[in-house]
Amino acid sequence: MWEPYKKGFKAYLRLERSLSENSVEAYLRDINKLTDYLIASNNTKNPADLHLEDLQKFVKETAKTGMSATSQARMISGIKGFYKYCLTENITQTDPSVLLEAPKLKRALPDVLSFAEIEKMIAEIDLSTPEGGRNKAILETMYSCGLRVSEVVNLKISQLYLDVGFIRVTGKGDKERLIPIGGDAIKHIGIYRHQIRIHQPILKDYEDFLFLNNRGKHLSRVMIFYIIKSLAKKAGITKSISPHTFRHSFATHLIEGGADLRAVQEMLGHESITTTEIYTHLDRDFLRSTLTSFHPAFK
Repeated sequence: MWEPYKKGFKAYLRLERSLSENSVEAYLRDINKLTDYLIASNNTKNPADLHLEDLQKFVKETAKTGMSATSQARMISGIKGFYKYCLTENITQTDPSVLLEAPKLKRALPDVLSFAEIEKMIAEIDLSTPEGGRNKAILETMYSCGLRVSEVVNLKISQLYLDVGFIRVTGKGDKERLIPIGGDAIKHIGIYRHQIRIHQPILKDYEDFLFLNNRGKHLSRVMIFYIIKSLAKKAGITKSISPHTFRHSFATHLIEGGADLRAVQEMLGHESITTTEIYTHLDRDFLRSTLTSFHPAFK
């Protein structure tokens, strides 16, 4: 009974929202959970007939299964997205999910690397090997541009405009953005391309990928994770480190240096400014020093 609605919702997410396949599947899993519950409850209502109470009962039942607060919030977001589609297509006249509350989430602030710690990690790279030259170019690029791990592994030579100091990145939902790139990153990309990459065999269809593995294919996300974890260990850094730590550090250092939040949003490729605010928390020492420097009562 719900299959035509699901099919339409899937097309809407792909075409109207331009979401990736992973995101589309995640939304559909949320709706499948709802329809599975309705079937198990002998509830034959279609989307237009469901009320807030029906959705609240569903959320309450799923919470009993031990689903985490984060997963519940994600599921409720999926249901709200589905009803936004239903309103758009006149499947429903009202949205029963408007007052559906998600559990309150405690936002854990991820670890941030200081500039000195990033320099320390980069200093641990063995530049006597071809992989070392490549890895230095990768880390310099990730920190210089705040790239997602998927963006760095898929970065193409044809997306480099190093003569004018920019790169073109394809982010979430296949949305492109131009990002300034720093001098150190440009220098080490040049060394990698012209002194290392030209000496290795490259498989067909991978000629345009910038960063390659030993087999001549583009690197995997897991490989980037491994490279960063290994360097952090060598540098004696005990923080919880991942490729995303470089992106978060990039944004935090920009904000601490006085960068405009909207500019940071643009460089990170965030659709919403609120997402950028989450990624660019300011530590207490920075806030305290800002008050001391600029607030008249702290003079």
